[in-house]
Amino acid sequence: MIVRVAIAGAGNVGRSIAQELIENGHQVLLIERQPRMLRPDRVPDAEWVLADACELASLEEAELADCDVVVAATGDDKVNLVVSLLAKTEFAVARVVARVNRAENEWLFTEQWGVDVAVSKPRVMAALVEEAVTVGDLVRLMTFRQGEANLVEITLPPTAPYVGRALREVPLPRDTALVAILRGKRVLLPSPDDPIEAGDELVFVCTAEAEDAVRAVVLGPDSVERTRESR
Repeated sequence: MIVRVAIAGAGNVGRSIAQELIENGHQVLLIERQPRMLRPDRVPDAEWVLADACELASLEEAELADCDVVVAATGDDKVNLVVSLLAKTEFAVARVVARVNRAENEWLFTEQWGVDVAVSKPRVMAALVEEAVTVGDLVRLMTFRQGEANLVEITLPPTAPYVGRALREVPLPRDTALVAILRGKRVLLPSPDDPIEAGDELVFVCTAEAEDAVRAVVLGPDSVERTRESR
């Protein structure tokens, strides 16, 4: 699934998120208010706009309402809160991810300010964008031990082969552990007798080499080829 993402702030963090999302096949709009930071050569496949993301008119001109996700990634927490609030209240953006720069401000980054997820790590921000909108594919959330193991997530579509069946029936590949099931607002510790349901978010720790095998088991044998063709 191709997602359109607007990122406010084209500094190192914003560019890092943009590049990762583009590499995963998504469309990215970078919004930057400082002319000296407008460097399209750094992320040439993104769309660049020179504008103040805190101004409603600028966001309307950038067609923010057409975006699936907005990422407030500037180095100023006040700006990120304003961008988040405008994105959610004025443009009804489904998913707003905001960067927290100072730990003491984290309590402000709530739904009241339009923030769905507040986070500080660029890699995690990029993953959260994809995790929120990707059903039926594997999303890498985090890497451990210099790339030897990854934390990955799969949101189950209704067509997944093991929907409605107990976890003990799912033949997970070697070097793979199911560590959590996210169901609505609940976090479930997996047990062999638990059935899995459509919409469940399954969180695994596995090696990079096992990712395709996990995808094939959980989503079906043809899912690996479908994913490659869509990117």
